[in-house]
Amino acid sequence: MEYTAKEVADLIKGKIIGDKNVKINNLAKIENGKKGDLCFLSNLRYKNYISKSSASIIIVNDSFKTDQHISSTLIKVKDAYSAFSEFLEIYNKAKYQKTGISKNAHISKNAQIGTNVLIQDFTYISEGAIIEDNVKIYSNCYIGENVEIKEGSILFSGVKIYHDCKIGKKNIIHSNAVIGSDGFGFAPNKENMYSKIQQIGNVIIYDNVEVGSNTTIDRATMGSTIINEGVKLDNLIQIAHNVEIGSHTVIAAQAGVAGSTKIGSKCMIGGQTAISGHLIIADRVKIAGQSGVASSILEEGKIVQGPMAFEIKDFQRSYVIFKKLPKIYKTISKLKDKFKNA
Repeated sequence: MEYTAKEVADLIKGKIIGDKNVKINNLAKIENGKKGDLCFLSNLRYKNYISKSSASIIIVNDSFKTDQHISSTLIKVKDAYSAFSEFLEIYNKAKYQKTGISKNAHISKNAQIGTNVLIQDFTYISEGAIIEDNVKIYSNCYIGENVEIKEGSILFSGVKIYHDCKIGKKNIIHSNAVIGSDGFGFAPNKENMYSKIQQIGNVIIYDNVEVGSNTTIDRATMGSTIINEGVKLDNLIQIAHNVEIGSHTVIAAQAGVAGSTKIGSKCMIGGQTAISGHLIIADRVKIAGQSGVASSILEEGKIVQGPMAFEIKDFQRSYVIFKKLPKIYKTISKLKDKFKNA
């Protein structure tokens, strides 16, 4: 994809200093910029790179001034970082404008397929599935019976969506994620073995959600496992049956949420966090990475940390004392010896 300086400036509402016809076909960091690249400068610690850069176009702040010779075309904007991010989104979206249905894909006769879709090789779309307009489904995906995928969603290679699940608009589901596999439901029997509890619910994912690679979201035993609007899930996350995650909550990699827990909106949950089942986590709660949450957190905006997580400042004060325990132990031992010999 090529853009001229004029096209870039028009998209980010910037002012061109230099050749308006120069073209770019790649984005790069300013220290690595070469001919054909678009870079940006917002942090003045990188200012010295601008005179050395071979980048074709560099986005800079309106306030940027220098006496150095600059060979690159500059585009001046109010905020270079925000403008570059804005163009990055446009540039990235343009990569996903391919459409077409591969002859190597299997599509059931009674599946409904919208317009401007992409369905690549060896994808399997089952009976009753509804694929709306502008959906992109890459190779080797499986779409189960009666699955609904709404407008503009993207499924990368290897995604598996089990029967009856519903995927909202403009979702991004990364490679090898599994949506709607059975929840971990077993009941002990008289022989002290386990009988499977049938999982007959589904998963509902609302709009503008992103699901990372190798993340699994289990179907509900009954009802629905629910991922609300704007949730962002990192790679390698386990969401168990009947969990509900509130809107705009973010969860980092390798976290696990056990069954029937309800997580509020705008929460931030660190990597490798474990949350027990049947809990309630209030809105805007922050849980530090590698924490273990075994009881509900009902106070909005609370920040917790620790293997058995509690209020973060108390944890940090306790940890300072914990590190001093060997010295404290020696001091106590010496005092005990003194009293014995007194």
